[in-house]
Amino acid sequence: MRWILPIARKEVKLVDVAKVCSYGKRSLERWLTAYRQGGEDALEPRSTARRTQERETPIRIKEHIIELRKQTKKCALKLHWHMEKEGLSVPPRTIGAILQREGLVRKYRVKRVRYKYIKAELTPGELVEIDVKYVPGEVQGMQYFQYTAIDRASRWRHLEIYDAQANLHSILFLEEVIRKAPFPILAIKTDNHATFTNYYTGTNKRSDLLVKSLHALDAFCREHGIKHYLIDPGKPAQNGTVERSHREDQEKLYDQWSFKTAEELRYRVRLWNMYYNNLEHCGLNGKSPNEFLENTALINPPNVPA
Repeated sequence: MRWILPIARKEVKLVDVAKVCSYGKRSLERWLTAYRQGGEDALEPRSTARRTQERETPIRIKEHIIELRKQTKKCALKLHWHMEKEGLSVPPRTIGAILQREGLVRKYRVKRVRYKYIKAELTPGELVEIDVKYVPGEVQGMQYFQYTAIDRASRWRHLEIYDAQANLHSILFLEEVIRKAPFPILAIKTDNHATFTNYYTGTNKRSDLLVKSLHALDAFCREHGIKHYLIDPGKPAQNGTVERSHREDQEKLYDQWSFKTAEELRYRVRLWNMYYNNLEHCGLNGKSPNEFLENTALINPPNVPA
């Protein structure tokens, strides 16, 4: 308006304004024409994108994508796999663009340094990551803990809730995982917490290195032929699979539910774990952990004695 009004009132000429204006002469002509035709409202910025396109996604599919995103919090690739099972084929880039226009993606992303790792092909049960997550808040005035075990190869997972973080519960939890896992467990990997190891605590810190004691979990693993690996101190990324699953637990379970009793907490955790084992994973190329295990069993059937 500052540039157009003097021209519209015929106080100055357009060519003279164009000499001092930071915009081009063509822009001034276009703005002047719009102002004369529609007034000040015609100068409001408008999108130059096409309103309709030949292959535009139907509005009902867009609404379905938005509804699925709000309900499941899945990323664009997982929504693509989810909709394929429903008979709808929408490219992941299209889904991502729809979510971005609706403001359903993260606005601030921290650029992380990407390291190149050599990924070794693992078989189910070859390495299981185990960790403990604090259940947010208190339930009936008590603090509870979520023990998590996740298989690196298949992403199959098992959860249990305990009222304390102790050596006994670590052993009971591993016994439960061995009993329910659809594959034999050959090795586990944990952090250096006292409930998993005494490598950095207890008699191992004494100057007299002759006095050593074996942790109860290590003794249990030795009895069952299971290797116990430890991550480096202060390197939780080395247990990244279970840490990533804990973020899923926080966002899709604990941020959306509140629990009045311990029984309700354990019930919700069981339902969420069943859903997680049937959820598509990017690391499995769109397969769920249960589907991956089924396909692995078909490719490598167990040796059945005649």
